[in-house]
Amino acid sequence: MLLKETALVRLLGLKIPVLLFLGPRVLELDDAGCAVEIPLGYRSKNHLGSMYFAALHAGADVAAGLNATRLILARHRKVKLIFKDAHADFLKRADGDVVFRCRDGARIRDAVEEADRTGERVTLPVEVVATVPKKYGDEPVARFTLGLSMKRKE
Repeated sequence: MLLKETALVRLLGLKIPVLLFLGPRVLELDDAGCAVEIPLGYRSKNHLGSMYFAALHAGADVAAGLNATRLILARHRKVKLIFKDAHADFLKRADGDVVFRCRDGARIRDAVEEADRTGERVTLPVEVVATVPKKYGDEPVARFTLGLSMKRKE
């Protein structure tokens, strides 16, 4: 677990309280992308013993937005980030701790820089794959495509 990066996600929880509630942990964060884990427990489990729909979406949200958030805080402070749309395919029961991986880091960096440079809205489809490594290895339990939308605000 990356402590500094996990602390950043928890700090975002002051504005997005569900992140504090679910307790996501950042496992990887580099220029290529990131990996975030949400533990399966009483806070994230549904009545069937698998991860609740909203917890899965929250994990995808963090994984899709973390690279952009890091860049915005470091170098592009006037750029604002929001999700424009979302598509999800649920493939298996997420009945263990779920890892959300996004490998679009380079594309996200280019989009953040373009939004800051031009002042125009830039919307980018970002892919997130959710797995339960302890039970299913690298086999996806869900796939998400989120429309990451950014614009520089004066």
